[in-house]
Amino acid sequence: MRSSRYRYTIFSLLFLIALINYIDRGALSFAANAIAAEYHFSKVQLGAVLGYFGFGYLFGSLCGGFLADRIGTKKVWLLAGVLWSLLEIATAWAGELGMALFGGSAIMGFAALRILFGFSEGPAYALMNKAIAHWAPDNERGFALGIGLLSTQVGALLTAPIAVGLLLLTHDWRMMFILLGVFSLLAMALFARTFSDSPDKSPHTSAAERTLIQNGQRRSTGDSVSLPWWRFFTSRTLVCNALGYFSFLYITFTLVTWMPKYLQDNFHYDLHSLWYVAMIPWSGACITVLLGGRIADALLARFGNLRLARNLFAAVTLCGTACCFMAIPYVQSAAGIIALMTLGNALNALVNNVYWSVVIDVTPKASVGTYSGMTLAIANLAAIISPMLCGWLAEYYGYNAMFTVTAVIAFGSMLAMTLLQPEKPLVAEAQTGAADVSAA
Repeated sequence: MRSSRYRYTIFSLLFLIALINYIDRGALSFAANAIAAEYHFSKVQLGAVLGYFGFGYLFGSLCGGFLADRIGTKKVWLLAGVLWSLLEIATAWAGELGMALFGGSAIMGFAALRILFGFSEGPAYALMNKAIAHWAPDNERGFALGIGLLSTQVGALLTAPIAVGLLLLTHDWRMMFILLGVFSLLAMALFARTFSDSPDKSPHTSAAERTLIQNGQRRSTGDSVSLPWWRFFTSRTLVCNALGYFSFLYITFTLVTWMPKYLQDNFHYDLHSLWYVAMIPWSGACITVLLGGRIADALLARFGNLRLARNLFAAVTLCGTACCFMAIPYVQSAAGIIALMTLGNALNALVNNVYWSVVIDVTPKASVGTYSGMTLAIANLAAIISPMLCGWLAEYYGYNAMFTVTAVIAFGSMLAMTLLQPEKPLVAEAQTGAADVSAA
């Protein structure tokens, strides 16, 4: 019987939903000037508005992965997707909500809605990793993760023309949020009709494809055993991997939240030019996020060495990332700075696949959702720290300090990734004991 290829439809669907997730979260940055002018927010206050998302995102990523392991990926994603779509629409009235409910404080309205919005968007990438753990054979995992994670870069790239286009078309930042939320609801309807938690539950996969996926995955007797949450912190690999991923998200959120305003403030780009200029730093990353998965797969296939495909690959690339951002304060031209941002971001994206692959490398399948969520939660401290710290640095020390701190964090990530032990999977305690007895 000929194998169907429905898994590629699933990979494409994961890309689409994560793409929409990313555009929805990034749109606020392009409305930042209009919102700051209307509500008289300073850079520090604006940084807080941009950073509130991270508080909810942190807890959402934890809850999403945990719930997916217990009630299923599809159910959690549908609940989260509908909720974030409605909250995207509600953002149009965030300031009015704050003034009505929080003693005339518009910023509290944005805080409440952005925290809830972050909570609803938080599960997405943990859910994607769990879905890929079920749908991709081992030799396609890097490719599948590359497709899914490409959504981060393409989403950031497309946010500029979509958000700016809606702002110019409607002349109303509120209408931008309403239209984005409506489109998200339509996408979730498509998701509901197409997605299944695993090949065995999908009517669209043939028996041959299900066999191909099952036989193509490394089997472990512990894959069906769910590990307790605290075992995450007994693994040096998982903890260091999460710290490494923090750097990736710090750089991403720095560019997503502050790059548009930085370009407007320093080089006086208006909306008519910002829509394409703000796309440039994401252009290279759209290629390298896919290339990174291919390189990691090729290194593993060629040498059979997880440390080479994970540790060394990540460390060398992150060193290059850090050097690019460290050089930005010493360049005066807009073209030179944008070129360094583009190269640094492209190198940063090259490693994105590694962080998620490491979780699957060392975690039983039954715990991939939970541990992916915990990885994301730790790393997503960057979603809080980056916008707020960048706003504070820009206000009191200038934008150059923002890029220097970004480089230092990338160097820290490089060191963390050298400490991984991806060849040592976590196993249940009973298995460990049995293995010890057998060895004796």
